[in-house]
Amino acid sequence: MSQSVPPVIQAEELNARLDSPDLVIVDLSGDVAYEREHIPGAVNVDAASISASRPPVMGLLPPAQALATVLSAAGIQPDSWVVAYDSENGLKAARFAWTLDAIGHARVSLLDGGLGAWLDAGLPTDDEPTEPTEPAPGSYPAQYRDEHVADKDYILSRLGAPDLAILDARTPGEYGGTDRRALRAGHIPGAVNIDWSRALRGNGDPRLLPAEQLRALYEAHGVTPDKEVIVHCQTHQRSSHTYFALKSLGFQRIKGYPGSWSDWGNDPDTPVEA
Repeated sequence: MSQSVPPVIQAEELNARLDSPDLVIVDLSGDVAYEREHIPGAVNVDAASISASRPPVMGLLPPAQALATVLSAAGIQPDSWVVAYDSENGLKAARFAWTLDAIGHARVSLLDGGLGAWLDAGLPTDDEPTEPTEPAPGSYPAQYRDEHVADKDYILSRLGAPDLAILDARTPGEYGGTDRRALRAGHIPGAVNIDWSRALRGNGDPRLLPAEQLRALYEAHGVTPDKEVIVHCQTHQRSSHTYFALKSLGFQRIKGYPGSWSDWGNDPDTPVEA
């Protein structure tokens, strides 16, 4: 049986486990940043390859076979322990990690604070590309599951349920309707707004808040582990980060909404509050 892994891992802990035989570290920073420096052994994956679009709806899941091709090319197998990070704000890495959850990949972690936290800890980097150990084509049997994915119809069927919390990870302006980024502005009825970045320590520290503070942030808005939580933003990048913040606290019933407001806000028939 595969050893369980933390949903969010600290830089020092990852450094201590770099020799794990089943570990695949994935860098979502982009070619230029990856070639400049990356965590030793990390493989480079294009963040654009793990999402799809049907304008004006963006941030959708790619076809399962296309995702399987990306994972196989990165040397990822169903029993791999995957750790994702990027050199920016962690959103690309979080989206990649959530996508693995969407296919039921059992062992995936987000590096807390990404490359910034790794460098802050004084840990080494490499500038030589890592050639992945590539499995046979199609060896990853990717298939999406409903456990961690919500679509528009599912949300509509659950609106108003007492055991549901819809967490909108966008800015207050987007949530309140003053910052319009779709056909309509506002938010899903009943959704609470917690800008994804409020979960970070700030002041130059890119890591998540300590668990006690993080839990208090969500509980103050009625987001508690006894509820099903659906997270969204504009295209489910920011909310993927929120997803892992919640997962780090032990939340079990969490779903991400691919397409997010670009889907909901561009549908003239969905209910909207402002």
